[in-house]
Amino acid sequence: MNYIGLIIKNPFRNKTRTSLAIIGIAIGIATIVALGLITDGLKESTESTLKAGGAEITVIQEGTDGFLSGSIDKERVADIQNISGIKDTAGILRKSVSLEDGSSSSFGPSGFTVSGIESSKLNLVGIESVNGTVFSKGDANEIIIGKTAAQNLNKSVGDTITIFNEEFKITGVFESGNFITDAGAYVSLNKLQNLTEEEDKVSTIVVKIDDNANATEVGKAIEDVYPEELSTTSATDQMGRINQGLSFIDTATWAISLLAIIIGGVGVINTMIMSVYERTREIGVLKAVGWRSRRILGMILGESIVLTLIAALVGIIVGIIGVEVLLSITPSTQGILEPAYSLELFLRALGIAFLVGIIGGIYPAYRASKLAPTEALRYE
Repeated sequence: MNYIGLIIKNPFRNKTRTSLAIIGIAIGIATIVALGLITDGLKESTESTLKAGGAEITVIQEGTDGFLSGSIDKERVADIQNISGIKDTAGILRKSVSLEDGSSSSFGPSGFTVSGIESSKLNLVGIESVNGTVFSKGDANEIIIGKTAAQNLNKSVGDTITIFNEEFKITGVFESGNFITDAGAYVSLNKLQNLTEEEDKVSTIVVKIDDNANATEVGKAIEDVYPEELSTTSATDQMGRINQGLSFIDTATWAISLLAIIIGGVGVINTMIMSVYERTREIGVLKAVGWRSRRILGMILGESIVLTLIAALVGIIVGIIGVEVLLSITPSTQGILEPAYSLELFLRALGIAFLVGIIGGIYPAYRASKLAPTEALRYE
């Protein structure tokens, strides 16, 4: 009689009850894995987005989010460059537009985002290279689009796109590493200002600081010069705020993990108690032939752990497949969010399952180990 073989085979004597227990635990593990993949993916995507681009500071209109709602005098672009510690600046005008066919970019519900910037300043928004050529200066109807936008709109270099009732030729496709930027397009600042009749306005100003300058100090200097008109934010500040938000998701994940432990533990206790109840006579025989109480305890506890570890493997597989299917059928996430696979996440899932096995199996194992051989043999 093989001790390890018994531990592995015994949980599957009652296949229906075992399957239900595995499904219950696997659902909790799958939820933990799925949330972990998405949360970690959001963190990596956010971090790469904030690191992309050459500018360290973004200047916005006081009291606005600055992305689409800001309105700053164009003169401030040159004025700010005179402040100590600033190496270069660029004004950006952003507009959300509806395309001729009614489609939109993959980022945001507001439509396709077109940004106007001087072609020589593209490096300040993280566009270092373009497949094709950049748009011409002046009023030429030329546009470059991000890789994500090109994929979602099925466009390539040489195609045309209609915005503001005018046809623009796509001269290039870029990839900046910023999922927001890569889902939009860029044209000449002068052209976009003329189209929107905002010749003297920009939405935001991006600032490149000197190598030895401090972003926080430079940002404060800008706000001191233009109080109640301009406010600033740095990539570090944005990362801190976003990480704070993502920490709430982490907390929710751990709360779900705790819930999975409790629910899974109750399920395992029920399954193992029923198993001990049905095998009372068998346990009595084992004790009668010389098995010690600790050997009985180890067997029942081992069966519980085998049950939960199998459930963990099922849950991990289901969680991975679920996330991949969800992202594949959701076009708005493609190119923006990728699941982040890590050994730490899978070890955490296995660790939780192991803990559930210990918690759920310890009482039934203790009860089995304390059965008196003579009483167990008389049990019918």
